[in-house]
Amino acid sequence: MAMAKATKVRMVEGITEYHLDNGLQVLLFPDDSQSTVTVNVTYMVGSRLEGYGETGMAHLLEHMMFKGSPRHRNVLKLVEEKGGQLNGSTEFDRTNYYETLPASQVNLDWALDLEADRMVNAEVSADDLKTEFSVVRNEFEKRENSPPNVLHERVWSTAYLWHNYGKSTIGSRADIEKVPAPTLRKFYEKYYQPDNATLIVSGKFDDKAALASIEKTFGMVAKPTRVLPVAYTIEPVQDGEREVTLRRKGDVSVVETAYHVVSGTSPDAPAVDAVNDILTRDPSGRLYKKLVASKLAASVSGGTQGLHDPGIAEFSVQVRDPKNVDKVTQILESEVESFGASKIDPADLERWRVSTLKEIELQMTDSQGMAVFLSEFIAQGDWRVLFAYPAAVKKVTVEDVARVAKAYYKPTNRTLGKFVPISGEIDRAPLTEPGNIAEYVKGVKEGTTKDQGEQFAATLDNIEARTARKELKGGIKAAFLTKKTRGGKVHLALHFHWGDEKGLQNRGRAGSMMGSLMERGTLTKTNQQVKDLEDKLKAHISLGSDATGLQIDIETTKENLGPAIDLAAELATAPAFSDKELDLVRQEQLAAYEQQLQNPTAVAFNTLQNSISKWPKADPRYPDSVADHVDDLKKVTAAEIKQFYKDFAGAGHGELAVVGDFDAAAVGTQVEKLFAGWQTKKPYKRLDNKAWGVAGSEKSINIKDKEQTTLALMFDVPMKDSDADYAAWLMASEVLGGYSGSRLWMRIREKEGLTYGVQSFAFAGSLDDAGGFGAFLIVAPQNLAKAKASMLEEFNRMATGEIAADELGKAKETWVKEQDTSLSDDNTQTEMLVNQLYRNRTVQFAKDLRAKVAAVTPADIQRVAKKYYDQKRLTIVDAGDQSKAK
Repeated sequence: MAMAKATKVRMVEGITEYHLDNGLQVLLFPDDSQSTVTVNVTYMVGSRLEGYGETGMAHLLEHMMFKGSPRHRNVLKLVEEKGGQLNGSTEFDRTNYYETLPASQVNLDWALDLEADRMVNAEVSADDLKTEFSVVRNEFEKRENSPPNVLHERVWSTAYLWHNYGKSTIGSRADIEKVPAPTLRKFYEKYYQPDNATLIVSGKFDDKAALASIEKTFGMVAKPTRVLPVAYTIEPVQDGEREVTLRRKGDVSVVETAYHVVSGTSPDAPAVDAVNDILTRDPSGRLYKKLVASKLAASVSGGTQGLHDPGIAEFSVQVRDPKNVDKVTQILESEVESFGASKIDPADLERWRVSTLKEIELQMTDSQGMAVFLSEFIAQGDWRVLFAYPAAVKKVTVEDVARVAKAYYKPTNRTLGKFVPISGEIDRAPLTEPGNIAEYVKGVKEGTTKDQGEQFAATLDNIEARTARKELKGGIKAAFLTKKTRGGKVHLALHFHWGDEKGLQNRGRAGSMMGSLMERGTLTKTNQQVKDLEDKLKAHISLGSDATGLQIDIETTKENLGPAIDLAAELATAPAFSDKELDLVRQEQLAAYEQQLQNPTAVAFNTLQNSISKWPKADPRYPDSVADHVDDLKKVTAAEIKQFYKDFAGAGHGELAVVGDFDAAAVGTQVEKLFAGWQTKKPYKRLDNKAWGVAGSEKSINIKDKEQTTLALMFDVPMKDSDADYAAWLMASEVLGGYSGSRLWMRIREKEGLTYGVQSFAFAGSLDDAGGFGAFLIVAPQNLAKAKASMLEEFNRMATGEIAADELGKAKETWVKEQDTSLSDDNTQTEMLVNQLYRNRTVQFAKDLRAKVAAVTPADIQRVAKKYYDQKRLTIVDAGDQSKAK
């Protein structure tokens, strides 16, 4: 068969489009500043194209694709063995698969061969389906555990009577369980073809070599002879209010409304987005002020999703007090449906515009993320929608916003999540159809991208060679890793430490709330002004705290780094600590924690941590339960937080790490100027940690009306990460359950098909003898006993230490490659450097650990496993609906 050749079509903002003769669309997005390469394949098929009895088929097929082909079995394992990361996802309009690997032509060739192979040669066999359908069902059950998620699905299914957007992507339980393998294979053969796919390659690669490899792999896939049918269903205009009520166990009420609007490529799409943002933005939004600021509700959110066909705009409100539900519903409907006739503040529109353009610009600096991000615009009909949308955002006027609000946000077009008869004249929304894609993107011009960044291989040696360390005034140790990055992106982490064991007793409540309240305004700036300035600076600034210190994180661009540091310093050194803002933070966090009271995973791990730790409740090291957090949130006062800040907050003991495109000398001088005079008033002595060595135990927690149970187990050991046993300790856990080729994964997920996810982990203290081992899985309640038996059997088998050299070799190889891949992320580099400063280490420690891991032998594993692995030491917790387990 002749090899399909590539023809260049166009180039926009550094992305070059090619077409192969067999119909495949190819997008190349080179970025020499990266040390990884990402391959993403997007198929134009999602739940929108599923037929009767086929719900969830696109998503189920996504899972089956990871089983692989005869030449590439168990794709998860294959990619992880190469040190890569991968995933897939299914949405209404598309399915995508991607792999991110260390950049090399060999890895790129392999990934392209993998995707070309499974495009047409995936097995999709009955044997694979026998285990995988229950894994997907387990994911279905996990989603069913969340009342807000289920309510969201019910609202969509009520709003759409005929269009498949009314059916959730994951499908119905019956279809998941009963779909025959031949039916699934027909679906695969119909849609998984080059003329229905877009291949994206991004990151560090050679264009010509990549294109040649694409021609050799995908170019050998035959051009299909079948013609894809055109989906023609359009949801009719809604003819009256609709309502659906969901009754399930939970703690926080949710009110949600939805209105039919337009497709993602409609000229009105940006104005619809603006309506939702102006109504819900924190803290300027009208609904936020009426519902959250007034304390009637804990949170309000809203949004639209850019879809191929006309979608819906939705609003969701969390209400802690059930007595407020009716009033919240009335205000929600009134504010939304009168919005178009009201006076719209141009400043609110501009706030949305600046924030939206900021997010898109920051996304454009991440070529790895862009490979996957582009899938959403391909699904709408053309990848250039990514560039057409910002241009449209810049043109939206107040009049546009009012017009679309009047057209679509009206009672007859509302789904509230009751049937209510309507009398008199009915005012219905106009019928909408998919946008004219050619017209929508015709203004997108070809061009090149500025600030490409430099070639920088993110190896430990290169990171160490490029990093400069110095001592700053104010007791701050600094590490600066300067490099040219795409878009001039910079990441900064600044950590401060204070207090000692005696002084911090009973101060944890105020310390943990302090950072959240710091973000909400200063002595000269309101919360709104802070958020507006953050958007203007194209920055993400966060402050987090506990009793022992403060963490400041900044992500921005080179030209905005200085002002962003100024703003972060003002938040830290001159916080307002407003009573009003504390009440708002309290509501938001209470809603989040109260939902966790019924979350099996949160409850299981919370119980586990409390079981193996014996720190007294007054001590900052005590692992607070969800109930503890709720109690603390209800009791804490602004005066208490202010006093804590006065007593402890300040520099004197800290670390600063900055990675990206910046002037190191200027940043160092600026940080010294801003923080050197802001000193903690209390002596500092690090709080040490330890392993308590508690005896093993078992606990079962009954959480009614949950479709998924979480099983978790753990025990602690006195170990530092510098100990002789540590490398073998890590590898024992890696073999048992650390990756997708591990014993637990291959047995419980791949062979038995009992879980969506299973994992084990090992850890050790850097400064203290505080290590441990843990493992967890999620499972349907009726399969708990079997899954638990399998997990414990594999644990006990590991305790013998019997391991083959090739099994250990594969685990070591995968672990090292995962470490390499994680280093490609600037956030990871920043976190590594700031933590090394705290521990008085350099990159040399990580290099030494790799050498120790490489030297681990089967005899080392046997020695360590026999020394530490003991089922009698295990604390085992399961949380879920015990009645369903029967």
